[in-house]
Amino acid sequence: MNLSKINFYSENEFKLEDEARYASWIENVITSEGRTLEEISYIFCDDEYLLKINIEYLDHDTYTDIITFDYSAGKILQGEIYISTDRVRENSETFNVKFEDELRRVLSHGVLHLSGYKDKTEEEATLMRSKEEEKMKLFHVEQS
Repeated sequence: MNLSKINFYSENEFKLEDEARYASWIENVITSEGRTLEEISYIFCDDEYLLKINIEYLDHDTYTDIITFDYSAGKILQGEIYISTDRVRENSETFNVKFEDELRRVLSHGVLHLSGYKDKTEEEATLMRSKEEEKMKLFHVEQS
């Protein structure tokens, strides 16, 4: 019986294929940052759903690909990560990458935020991109 502490929900038509593989990879990302998993919920949604959250909770009237609510305590990670699959699809086309690769970038981005990484300054954003690339490579490592 799999009692994963990583949950995937969808508020739109998106369905993540092979949830167990993604959960295992995310757990490896967390471990690679010296963190412990309490519980993370990923909520896939469309642009309008995420825009409402952005306006209501963050007072930002802009579209975004991800919003992370961090409930972590020290090195124990817990949070809700909302992802607009509309934005992920558009970004994958803009940057000429596969949708799945862009999705993994965003999934890891949320975990990195929970791990304490920021992306407000240019220096922080550069480190975040580098960490995303590093974590995306872990997906292709054979999961145990």
